[in-house]
Amino acid sequence: MAKVLATEIRIGHLLEWEKRIWRVIKCYHVHVGGRGGAFMQVEMKDIESGTKTNQRIRTEDKVERAFVDPREMQYLYNDGTGYVFMDKENYEQLTLSDEMLEGQTGYLLPNTDVQVVFYNDKPIGVELPPSVVLTVTETDPNIKNATVTTSFKPAKTE
Repeated sequence: MAKVLATEIRIGHLLEWEKRIWRVIKCYHVHVGGRGGAFMQVEMKDIESGTKTNQRIRTEDKVERAFVDPREMQYLYNDGTGYVFMDKENYEQLTLSDEMLEGQTGYLLPNTDVQVVFYNDKPIGVELPPSVVLTVTETDPNIKNATVTTSFKPAKTE
């Protein structure tokens, strides 16, 4: 485990706090006037239970970053009960629930390479590639002579 200063905490980091693993959702610097000193206001989510908490940590304090093991895996398919991934090293298959993917399922295409993050040999999250290529299947028709400003229209993808 590595200790980091509170000022080095960033969104997405995994921290060990009160013997649990937490994912940082929001993090910002707060300076209290006078002799109060400065703090980092950190909103975290427990990856096991899903509960959220807000912690105010002094900037000079150190916190434990959780040691995680990212593994290169390939998304295969959705079997109705979960999403099936294959480890690219030993070809073992792993099924993850929809809650584990946290709303990222719309960007998950078959045969996509992803990083599945493990803590103590237990999967705790999925990191998708920074961008995916989707094909637009349907959009609303254009509005004639509406070119004065940039306009956007809703689209359905594959």
